[in-house]
Amino acid sequence: MTQHSFPVRIYYEDTDFSGNVYHAAYLKFFERGRTEFLRDEGIHHSELAAQGIAFAVRSMELQFDGAAHIDDLLTVTTEVATISGARLTLRQAILRDQTVLTRANVVVVAIKTAGGPARMPREILARFAAKA
Repeated sequence: MTQHSFPVRIYYEDTDFSGNVYHAAYLKFFERGRTEFLRDEGIHHSELAAQGIAFAVRSMELQFDGAAHIDDLLTVTTEVATISGARLTLRQAILRDQTVLTRANVVVVAIKTAGGPARMPREILARFAAKA
């Protein structure tokens, strides 16, 4: 599958006392990348919520390979690794130019907004099955 790319600019609020991006800020960047990836695929959180479905992060494995700094322009990449009836596994990376700074493997599950697990909507399964 072709990687989806989303640009992120680093602001002062994203950094810590050392001038590096604070580690938890990367979670926000990955979330934005996943949301824009889904949006570009025609999947909108508000439409899923109207159907009583939401996505929740089940697990995330992170690797920090380098640091980002104020004013850096980064790229968040997202691609489907695997999909099943209730889980979508995504590979993500944050890069500065061509240098990978942070990597993540993210397992997202479908849940009912009223509580409890849900099956992945059929249209999502169909869309991503060929891309995994």
